[in-house]
Amino acid sequence: MTTRPLPVLDLPAPPRRSGGDPRSPARPAAAFDEYAIGPEALPRFFVWTLGCQMNRSDSEEMAGALLAAGCAEAIAIESADLVVINSCAVREVSERKVIGRMGQLAALKAERPGTRVVLTGCAVRDQGPAALRRRYPAVDLFLRPDQEPELVARLGLAGPTAPAMLGAGVAAPDRPDASPMLAARASAVAAGTIRRGQPWAAWVPVIYGCDKTCSYCIVPFSRGPERSRPFDGVVEECRRLGEAGALEVTLLGQNVNSYGHDLPREERFAAIAAQRPLGRRLDLAGRPDFAALLRAVDGLRRGDAQPAIPRLRFLTSHPWDLTDRLIEAIAGCPSVCGHLHLPVQSGDDAVLRRMGRQYAVEGYLGLVERLRAAVPGIALSTDVIVGFCGETEAQYEATLALLRAVRYDQVFAAAYSVRPGTPAARLPDDVPPEEKRRRLNALLALQEEIGRERNRSWVGREVEVLVDGWSPPGGHSHDGGGPPIRPGAARPLAGRTRENKLVHLDGGPERVGTIVHARVDHAGPYSLVATALT
Repeated sequence: MTTRPLPVLDLPAPPRRSGGDPRSPARPAAAFDEYAIGPEALPRFFVWTLGCQMNRSDSEEMAGALLAAGCAEAIAIESADLVVINSCAVREVSERKVIGRMGQLAALKAERPGTRVVLTGCAVRDQGPAALRRRYPAVDLFLRPDQEPELVARLGLAGPTAPAMLGAGVAAPDRPDASPMLAARASAVAAGTIRRGQPWAAWVPVIYGCDKTCSYCIVPFSRGPERSRPFDGVVEECRRLGEAGALEVTLLGQNVNSYGHDLPREERFAAIAAQRPLGRRLDLAGRPDFAALLRAVDGLRRGDAQPAIPRLRFLTSHPWDLTDRLIEAIAGCPSVCGHLHLPVQSGDDAVLRRMGRQYAVEGYLGLVERLRAAVPGIALSTDVIVGFCGETEAQYEATLALLRAVRYDQVFAAAYSVRPGTPAARLPDDVPPEEKRRRLNALLALQEEIGRERNRSWVGREVEVLVDGWSPPGGHSHDGGGPPIRPGAARPLAGRTRENKLVHLDGGPERVGTIVHARVDHAGPYSLVATALT
């Protein structure tokens, strides 16, 4: 099949036409019919996504827009005419993965000259076009995260002659200062064009950007300030997902529980007068907060009065915004799962100050205490950075002491790497690389012991598993890449409990996308092995 080379337009997407419903796609006049692009001329696309769940959600929107424009999806980069890379810059390793693909992409473009490569995500920030082209020479078009809604138009796939007639643009913003991301999401939800990875689980972004001051983080520079989606728009998207049969919805944001502070005051939220417990003070009175949003989505019901969405999760929380109202909502909403990801980053106050986290260890531990009192058995996970600028051995040991005190169910740890453009880039990166590796390995070994001990308490218990994967039996069952759990006993299904525990269990592919009750037989440091119950 021959595809036409895509142009790369440096002009903004065409403005929305006046008149009519802005959420309805325009129909071309009959006079344009002879100029319509045939499906054989449209590119096959592949979206490669790195990094966080917000990136995955953004990729679903971009893929949906390309499908709505009439493009087909390729099964691999090698068979694609259009490669969209949704990048991550939070850690150096993610950027290196993209840089490492430049040679392959250049060869692909030499073999098929019409191939186009688009780079978006957090790696695209204000470095200047020349710097980006030097770093990513095979890329034809760079889009910041807030420019992702322009993808189809910038590739020449929007307009009256495009097959999906996308010339009407996106829906009108819900408020005058709304960003293109908010408007694009509203349009995609209304049109049903989001290409979700699976029908039983969904990502729902509720707030974009970040207002925090973490000195090591590039996200505020790449994604901009916090912009909350309208309250009713989020609830409506979740209602549609419940009606479509979704079993699990994850509400997303770089700092999801800071939702609503930038929205207008409304009379229906007059009772809200909460303040942040940590960090900068913020007037939240009369505005919808994340606790109100959580209760509204939890309040959606089916005809049998059961929750429309059986499982409700949210990522990622910042300790600044974990209010008592939110803790009460977590405890009081039946659909909210018993797991919270609460990044701590370090167990030493001086390091936390250099990181710009604006809380002390004592305040963080107070949040953990209130959470566990309100939600007994809640599973906690966290993020930790070792070897941050100026971290002494004693400060590192304080982080290990915090892990022993809190006893997380899961820890995502990394050695600090300088992110150009961040405030921390001006600090001396004075912990040697080999010392960073030693500290990281020792921390991971400690958490492995803690994880194994916490998981052992699940042996013999019945759990509810949402199955999201299946692989044909053909080898031993492994736990976190370690030795076989039980020689010869393959468990081809995998899924998560309400506490976000990874579970391997028996059964066939017909169980994927269903909730299965199972009995836990074995526990490793990273996952459980269970037997499905009839």
